Amino acid sequence: NTESEESEGEDPSERDLARIYDRRIQWSVHKLAHRRRVVEELVRDLLHVSREHFLNTFFPVLQPAIGVGSACEGWSPQEERDVVYCVLVPLKPPWGHTFRLEPDTAGEMPQKGMCVCVELVCTCTEQQLGSNMKCFLHHCEQELMKNQEPSLLQTLCTGPYLDAQKIALWFQKFVTSAWEEVLQSQLYSMKVLPSTRSCKLKLKKAHRIPLLVEIIFGVQQGDSDIFLSSQATEALVPPSTTWLETYAVAEAMFFQHISRQAPRHSCYLKCLQLCARILAGTGFSPYSLKTVVMHLLTLIPLAGWCRRDFLLRLDDVIQYLRCCVEEKRLDHFFFGNEDMPEEISLPTAFQTAQPINLFQNLVEDPDAHAKALCEANDL
Repeated sequence: NTESEESEGEDPSERDLARIYDRRIQWSVHKLAHRRRVVEELVRDLLHVSREHFLNTFFPVLQPAIGVGSACEGWSPQEERDVVYCVLVPLKPPWGHTFRLEPDTAGEMPQKGMCVCVELVCTCTEQQLGSNMKCFLHHCEQELMKNQEPSLLQTLCTGPYLDAQKIALWFQKFVTSAWEEVLQSQLYSMKVLPSTRSCKLKLKKAHRIPLLVEIIFGVQQGDSDIFLSSQATEALVPPSTTWLETYAVAEAMFFQHISRQAPRHSCYLKCLQLCARILAGTGFSPYSLKTVVMHLLTLIPLAGWCRRDFLLRLDDVIQYLRCCVEEKRLDHFFFGNEDMPEEISLPTAFQTAQPINLFQNLVEDPDAHAKALCEANDL
């Protein structure tokens, strides 16, 4: 029904723009939510199979996946066939091991990087239920090799450090060998796509657009919602033992908080969806846009994001972005933000830090600022 309505070729000059955009974007947001639920169920079943495969081994303990990134938040700057549904799988140390985070001092990094040092701990006074596991520290190597699976240090580490590339390859091999045990294998054909630091899957169902899934791995910083991620960035591919700080889980938590608090049929996801399409091809990144909308969601009461307010809020997003360009300043949402919802747990250093300017390049490059101003005015 919606698709046939879209093909009627309405003339925007003669119809209600708010109604047209609302209908088209509602369909897009609805489809994203449906496909996200499919991905969540698939990854949950995959991790269930993995727990059986790696029982009584000393590989990292895979925790329940967390949907992150724009598609799992309910919007996307991409066309449907290019959308990637990204999930982060937290890693916990296996029995007899512990993780210790160390700052990466190997070189200057534009994004904070850390190394995950894997250390053996004495388990002589502990006994894992129903097993005869021996302490790695206080049993001889020959006895351990004869009776027990190798330690994490011997499998997925380089030196004492957790290796993101080895973990990605390990999980890719697992998915390839175990796919037929997953219920969804009856519905989808699966292909593992090349990736050095994550597990990318292409799932194909007859006569349907393929579903693209990226599974990344993370190590939690303390009890906070800030993680270290195996994923590289477009600008940076770090050494295999360097894990980059990511705010993706905290961002997902923020959007979950908003969805619980906002009135039904709120328009903030539609605003994000439409603005992402409008900004395609400009110098403004989807992350800058998301940051703008997150700030506005804490500044404008959620009652003001109802469907009838769609065009007003759309204008607010564009005007806020334009002001940020003029002032050459867009504050990162998670540093020094006094409006942070209590449900989001941040390291103490984040709460007291000076805000990071995402538009610092506009301060340093007059040509970039002039171009951004021109693009902002065109909006």
